[in-house]
Amino acid sequence: LQTPAAGGRIAWLGDLGGHLAVEPGILALCEAALGRFAEASFQTEALVPDVNFEALWQAFVTLRQASSGCALKAHYDDPMKRSLLKSEAVWEVEQALQLTAPQIHAATVRRSSWHRTLLSLFDRFDLIALPTAQVFPFDVLTHWPTQVAGRAMDSYHRWMQVSALATLGGCPAVNVPAGFDGRGRPMGMQLIGRPRGDMAVLRAAAAYETTLPWLAGA
Repeated sequence: LQTPAAGGRIAWLGDLGGHLAVEPGILALCEAALGRFAEASFQTEALVPDVNFEALWQAFVTLRQASSGCALKAHYDDPMKRSLLKSEAVWEVEQALQLTAPQIHAATVRRSSWHRTLLSLFDRFDLIALPTAQVFPFDVLTHWPTQVAGRAMDSYHRWMQVSALATLGGCPAVNVPAGFDGRGRPMGMQLIGRPRGDMAVLRAAAAYETTLPWLAGA
C-alpha cells in the first residue's frame, strides 16, 4: 500500500438507473466522494450496464437459498433447534427445499453473465463504484427496513441488494467513507475491482483516504 495508485477511470453505477431503492442523500454523498477522487488522479463516468438487475437479484436469492438454506437444514430438522431459528432463517431453508436443479443452474448462468459484463467494464475502467448501503444506519430496535424511499422491501435482505453485486461477480471490493448526512449518520462507498485485483483496489482506497477532510479513525 506504500505504492500510490497511479490514477485511472471509475464507472459510477449509482442506483442502477433507478432499480435500487436508495434513501435520499446517499447518492449525493457518494457523488461528492467521487469528486475527491479527482485529487488522486481518477476520472469518473456515470453509466448503467444493460443488465436485467431484477433477474440478477433473483439469481442471488436462489444461490443464497441453495447455500445458506441447506447449511441450516440440520437445525431446521431438529424440532428443538428449529424453535430457536429466526423466521428469516426458516424462510431460507423452506425456500431451499423447493428449489430444483434447473433453477439453480439458471441462477449460475445468470451469475456467469454478470461476471462477463463486469469483465467488459474493466476493459474500459479500473474501478466500479456503488453506494455501500441503500439506507443510513437505523434504530437498533428496527428488525430490518420494510420500506426504503417509499418502496416496500419484499424480503428481509432486499434493502441490502447493492452489496450483492461484487459477490455475484467474484470481484474484490472495499468500502471507503463517503461522509455524513445532516443528522451525522455515516455512509460509505464500495469500490469494486477486477477479479484477483485486490491490491489495486486497496491502493485506490488508500489514495482516496489521503483526500479526506477528516482523520481516519477519528
